Amino acid sequence: MSATYQQLPAALKSFGDSSSSFALPPPSFYKRRNARWRSPEAAVVPNFHLPMRSFEVKNRTFAEDIKSLRLITAIKTPYLPDGRFDLEAYDSLVHMQVENGVEGVIVGGTTGEGQLMSWDEHIMLIGHTVNCFGGSIKVIGNTGSNSTREAIHATEQGFAVGMHAALHINPYYGKTSLEGMISHFDSVLPMGPTIIYNVPSRTGQDIPPSVIYAAAESPNLAGVKECVGNDRVEQYTSKGIVVWSGNDDQCHDSRWDHDATGVISVTSNLVPGLMRELMFAGKNPSLNSKLMPLIEWLFKEPNPIGLNTALAQLGVVRPVCRLPYVPLRLAKRVEFVNIVKAIGRQHFVGERDVQALDDDDFILVGRY
Repeated sequence: MSATYQQLPAALKSFGDSSSSFALPPPSFYKRRNARWRSPEAAVVPNFHLPMRSFEVKNRTFAEDIKSLRLITAIKTPYLPDGRFDLEAYDSLVHMQVENGVEGVIVGGTTGEGQLMSWDEHIMLIGHTVNCFGGSIKVIGNTGSNSTREAIHATEQGFAVGMHAALHINPYYGKTSLEGMISHFDSVLPMGPTIIYNVPSRTGQDIPPSVIYAAAESPNLAGVKECVGNDRVEQYTSKGIVVWSGNDDQCHDSRWDHDATGVISVTSNLVPGLMRELMFAGKNPSLNSKLMPLIEWLFKEPNPIGLNTALAQLGVVRPVCRLPYVPLRLAKRVEFVNIVKAIGRQHFVGERDVQALDDDDFILVGRY
């Protein structure tokens, strides 16, 4: 019989023995045996919101790791005919970005149609991207919302599944006051590296410099994706705030004339190698001019309509659109074929010949 059993009180030894009555040991027994036991300390800092992410060094990404990125792609989300994510096509797209020197991807942004995703889909895609590519490229999850409660919850989940940084927009449609914007960003900045995204054409409200200066007091502000223009870009860069151009047609001048760190790009979905050259190889007005017809074509209709059409015609995604997005008209699809030939098919993603798809080739999905 084991020594441990011998040390038990008689009452515990007889437990389960029908011939004896069972009585719990006195409270002094537990106190005596547990005298050296101490409750574990909770992994929180008093009065400080700690998100669901590890403080282990191996899992930590800091704002400084994000600030140096020059080329970040707002990656497209492809679909299967029933409207679900086409993860095989998605992985191929991200792999082509990595191969061509892109340093980061925005997952579930406007270009990736995060606005058409459930939060379950959104967080799953962030986690999938981290799992498959997190060692090769920085994964920035769009976890912003016009609801502060949703932004907090989604950002906690995004960091929990391993994203390196969060992208946050100001509350759109309903709008708020300047003080409300500051409080909104203050609620999410403590969680980890954050890029603030200013695009008044979509939100209906500019994020003025006073709000960015307040956010810049946090060490977690990695920088700003700025779509207002290069004067605003220089206003921030002159004060040491990192800026990425949010306008592909202005990014060359932003980078080389106004000290932007780089660009968060839509066009790099299609020509990642050329966009890397534009951001890394010094001033190149000739290349910038060469790309301008493509950039202008992409934004004739609200993004991501042009990109969806282009990637389908390049054969790298299925021609499936979640409504309300529909493909560009046939004349514009033919125009894209000519643009590809002018720039050179070898510079575009995919290997199939570019083709002008017919209307009947596209699948429009309303319920998924």
